[in-house]
Amino acid sequence: MEHSLHAKYGLKRVINASGRMSILGVSAPTDTVMEAMRTGGQSYVEIADLVNKAGDYIARLIGSEAAVVVNSASSGIALSVAAIVTEGNIRRSLRLHQEPITRNEILMFKGHNVQYGAPVETMVYLGGGKVVEVGYANEGRAEHLEEAINEHTAAILYVKSHHAVQKNMISFEEAWEVAHRHHIPLIIDAAAEEDLPKYIPYSDLVIFSGSKAIEGPTSGIVAGKHIYVEWLKAQLHGIGRSMKVGKETTFGLLQALDEYQDKPDRSEQEKHALQDILVPLSDQPGITVKIVQDEAGRAIFRGRVHIDASVAKLTAQEVNDRLREGEIAIYTRDYGVKQGYFDIDPRPLLGDDLEIIAGRIGEITGG
Repeated sequence: MEHSLHAKYGLKRVINASGRMSILGVSAPTDTVMEAMRTGGQSYVEIADLVNKAGDYIARLIGSEAAVVVNSASSGIALSVAAIVTEGNIRRSLRLHQEPITRNEILMFKGHNVQYGAPVETMVYLGGGKVVEVGYANEGRAEHLEEAINEHTAAILYVKSHHAVQKNMISFEEAWEVAHRHHIPLIIDAAAEEDLPKYIPYSDLVIFSGSKAIEGPTSGIVAGKHIYVEWLKAQLHGIGRSMKVGKETTFGLLQALDEYQDKPDRSEQEKHALQDILVPLSDQPGITVKIVQDEAGRAIFRGRVHIDASVAKLTAQEVNDRLREGEIAIYTRDYGVKQGYFDIDPRPLLGDDLEIIAGRIGEITGG
């Protein structure tokens, strides 16, 4: 069915081995999530009531005081910043960017100011904040935060992500201690994280993607202290109007969250599949395949395909490009191509995708 739909609009079949990536539509929700979206979308509801009740439901599930559904983790950053710099004041919220706000500095480690498809700092500025980078690209300490706090500091933003520098960075728990000691709100961007309740006790607002680990429709969740979530809701009539969430999305996300509570851990099966299907490519000259764990320490295992260009007569970049440009577009996790490797993330793979990937790599490298 999906292939004929792709053909109708002239789209390629895509195999997503890159992980939960926005450029490919993040994840493939289950039939029951799609059914909840259909049922929710085909009936009417008071949206303000849905915003409140959906937030209450999510807060109960993950153990926060309050929560709100937003349309993406990106807008979650912008709306969280806007909430804190306006303090939920309606006039300031509606006139954001028109009237000066003096307490608008958002402290952030230099190693956390990453580009994830858009720069984190762009979302902070969209929310009326001003980024103040602290620390260094390879070091972020508690005193770097403390020394930068002044009367203009509105919040600290901590980015928990595989994109961020992991080396020599204090943990989010340590950042929370600094924020708490100075009575400054801490916002955690935990977009792709899997253990949602873990971040609640150590943050004032925490942002999750609804479509990454949770595998719901394109959406986001901001959860945290009641007062800050209420301030955020005031933004929904300001900049948040351009980021609004459809009712069908909210119902789909709630269903996905219900299913997420007892989602089986498939990491062991995924590891075995990589071992059986991908690792044998190591028999080919110039190719070495190893299984590696996720950089941010999550229980995610990927196949790392290392290409020795002097033997294979092709660079990792060239192999990766040819995978992507084939009749079936295969997207790998390609952050390491300049170092001679790319990763295959088994989580989004469907049906015979892994066999097709192994076959294509073999073809391209001449095996």
